Amino acid sequence: MSAALQPPGAAARAPGEALELAGIQAGYGDFQALFGVGLRVEPGEAVGVVGPNGAGKTTLLRVISGLIRPRAGTLRYGGRDLTEVPPHALPGLGIAHVPENRRLFPHLTVEENLRVGAFTRAARPQFEARREHVFELFPRMKQRRHQLAGTMSGGEQQMCAIGRALMSGPKILLLDEPSAGLAPIVVQQVFELVRRIRQEGLTVLIVEQNVAQVLRVVDRAYVLETGRVAAEGRSAELAADPAIRRSYLGGH
Repeated sequence: MSAALQPPGAAARAPGEALELAGIQAGYGDFQALFGVGLRVEPGEAVGVVGPNGAGKTTLLRVISGLIRPRAGTLRYGGRDLTEVPPHALPGLGIAHVPENRRLFPHLTVEENLRVGAFTRAARPQFEARREHVFELFPRMKQRRHQLAGTMSGGEQQMCAIGRALMSGPKILLLDEPSAGLAPIVVQQVFELVRRIRQEGLTVLIVEQNVAQVLRVVDRAYVLETGRVAAEGRSAELAADPAIRRSYLGGH
């Protein structure tokens, strides 16, 4: 990795900050979406959560980022109980969430969206350095810096959403369906960007329906079906598993 792509503050990332979930149950009102889900993400790993639509993947990320409180189970990051941390404080712990459908501020420019990503007190002094780092990762964002986010293409909006998350200087990046609604060639570009980000040592947890693509960029993956972990393993093992191939990869 070149020094130019070294993210500002990367050297300060503490080792050993694993994300650990055990027995997570969660849902919405009377509807239960997750049934005893457990997973672990080690520092520096890229881990995927794959499965069909409605499997509970987005709910899982919302639980981790504090948008939904689990009904049961444990949720820890670096040994700290995340259920005791308010959602707005999670970026300060190094957790950044790129939500489904990007959720940019459409009437703000690209640069203004990036500034929102650096809203924490610790991140504000790093704004210019991190903005330049984002522009190095996503040169198109530098070209579009004064353009309203809502007027860009879907792929450009996804780049902006990932860039906004990086502005907080995260240790772990949660990506929810980054390929959703994008043309195949743009999907390739997005996953190449994910590969570059993780080469910097950033821990990544990615939720995705595009199983074939995500298994190419992660170390391990969990298969979520109807709110339960149906399988887990190294990405190469899952890609070669006949049942996974039949269900998700169009193989036999």
